[in-house]
Amino acid sequence: MISDENDPTLNGKYLGTITSDFVKISDTLKEASYQVRTRKFSDYPIFPICKEMQPIGKIFVGKAEKDLDWNYFITYLDEFVQRKLIAEEAIEDFQKAYKDPDEFCCLFVIDGAFTSFVYIPYPND
Repeated sequence: MISDENDPTLNGKYLGTITSDFVKISDTLKEASYQVRTRKFSDYPIFPICKEMQPIGKIFVGKAEKDLDWNYFITYLDEFVQRKLIAEEAIEDFQKAYKDPDEFCCLFVIDGAFTSFVYIPYPND
């Protein structure tokens, strides 16, 4: 379900809980991504996920709200650049690597010191 370009660390430790959560809220995330793009906030929506509260983006779906393992936040590329999580000189590389947001959800997994971008395909309708 997660593409080959993702960090192999994800496969064992995170894949199960991310996948089980994603199935429950993929439609909500897909609609939010669409709204971010059509309202011209950004062409690069990003959904940080973390089991705790964290400062990147705004809380979008809390884990208690939908019986999830992860809290889902919403933001976009600009905030990652402002926070220096993506360097100015790396913006173009990020944009090239960013997968089609109509087909893939861009998650930013935060678990302690571990962080990684993950692209998960939306289920086919």
